Amino acid sequence: MAAQEEFFTGIPRIPYRPSAQAGEVMCFKHYNAAEVLMGRKMEDWLRFSVCYWHSFCGTGADPFGFPTLPRPWNEGTLMEAAKKRLRAAFEFFTKLGVKYYTFHDRDMAPEGTTLEESNRNLDEITDLALQLQGLTGVKVLWVTCNLFAHQRYMNGAATNPDCHVLAYAGAQVKKGLEIAKKLGAENFVFWGGREGFHSIHNTDVAAELKHMADFFKMAVKYKEQIGLKCQFLIEPKPKEPCKHQYDYDAMSVIAFLKHYGLEGHFKLNIEPNHTTLAGHAYEHDVIMASAFGMLGSVDSNTGSPDLGWDTDQFPMDIRNTTLVMKTIVEQGGLQPGGLNFDAKVRRESTDLEDLFIAHIGAMDAFARGLRNAVHIIEEGLIAGLVKKRYSSFNHGIGQKVEDGSATLEEMEDFIKQNGEPQVTSGKQEKYESIFNHYV
Repeated sequence: MAAQEEFFTGIPRIPYRPSAQAGEVMCFKHYNAAEVLMGRKMEDWLRFSVCYWHSFCGTGADPFGFPTLPRPWNEGTLMEAAKKRLRAAFEFFTKLGVKYYTFHDRDMAPEGTTLEESNRNLDEITDLALQLQGLTGVKVLWVTCNLFAHQRYMNGAATNPDCHVLAYAGAQVKKGLEIAKKLGAENFVFWGGREGFHSIHNTDVAAELKHMADFFKMAVKYKEQIGLKCQFLIEPKPKEPCKHQYDYDAMSVIAFLKHYGLEGHFKLNIEPNHTTLAGHAYEHDVIMASAFGMLGSVDSNTGSPDLGWDTDQFPMDIRNTTLVMKTIVEQGGLQPGGLNFDAKVRRESTDLEDLFIAHIGAMDAFARGLRNAVHIIEEGLIAGLVKKRYSSFNHGIGQKVEDGSATLEEMEDFIKQNGEPQVTSGKQEKYESIFNHYV
């Protein structure tokens, strides 16, 4: 890479400097990759990943304004720009010190006029990606297919009422799975941005849900057929661009997977900005997915709940990162998933160094969250209080409920013998005060 054009001139590999002052933003103050916490390196707990689409394909355009982020790698023909973009990305990965990246197929290589041309473009660019991965040691956290941007997918991909469109989506995913194997991707994500509806009047919901399940079953079969060793993930989102998206939230996706017998093949990739769009707290879907053993990866971003749309901001709130990391540590980690920064610099943040500043700040925020989570878990105060709160299930009638052997007749007998239960304080404010001590 040394002989190639340098895109981020004057920016060295980002150092760890815990004594840095507030205004020194081009260094890590908290993220120390080699630091060991609870028997594991910080980098292995966090498994940071940079997303390709926002950081290297984003232009700053929005529905009300033209692009504001001219990038030096977007020059030349579409394929020339794709190769420059890839080299710029790997320069960024190595200078930032992350080990993973994620991409959509159409981020990596431009779509052609035919499926065959699109596949050739993807083959050519991923040949270069494979070379750069070998040179740098950077790996693919996950691959996904863009089944939402092209006009053919305006009524959905796997849920489209026209099977011709579903077939095209299937062909695109087939190639995506082959690329995932080629590049050694550790996961493969399905995000159904158009899998839903705007009007119920022209929609057969039952048929669309069945077709989506059938589509996933085809993907599972082909994954096994080609020997692809990766985790399948579904990413929930309640709306945007659809008015109602079938993958509404974690519980909706888990119910869908269990209903169609797919729960053994999929886990969830949770994006907290999507969680808050569904009307939940930031940490809600991370916790719910983990409770069911279905948390596979996290698209680490945040939004502005007061706005009501997907703003994909970098996560800087230490309370949020602490709650997420507490859940991740308690389940033993995210591997083979990770923390992928599905976030974009604001359209007003136009300097190239802003890409670094944003990622550094978010990585530091999660490093602080990890340290806080480890402190909470190792001290065990909150866990002890929670255990005591549920201690009635450790003996007597409570133990029978826990074992699943209790009956309603026994419930009635217990109340006749013991009368009205005592009112017990939930101590919410006490728990919140204790949590704030660690943050």
